[in-house]
Amino acid sequence: MAIQEITVAELQEILPNIVLIDVRETDEYVSGHVPGAISIPLSTVQDNIEPFLAHKPTYVICLGGGRSYRACEFAEQNGAECINIAGGTGAWIQSGFDVVLGELPNS
Repeated sequence: MAIQEITVAELQEILPNIVLIDVRETDEYVSGHVPGAISIPLSTVQDNIEPFLAHKPTYVICLGGGRSYRACEFAEQNGAECINIAGGTGAWIQSGFDVVLGELPNS
């Protein structure tokens, strides 16, 4: 099963009306994340699958798209519907979109 993906430009058009989960580590999240993103580090996704199941679809982001893709694969194997953000937070920042700095994770 292929994971659906959208670009950061497409993500920017649908915010804030979606659930976006950031699977980077806490220090990465605090150093800059997409407004409204919920922090659930990839290493904890297995124990925190409920937020992925709560909304269909759930959007997932990391730094470049790799970790979020793996999180999407895991979540979909457990009944979620996920959309990966191609290019991740790195592409978001390069595109000049708003970034939240220094905020504690809101999982």
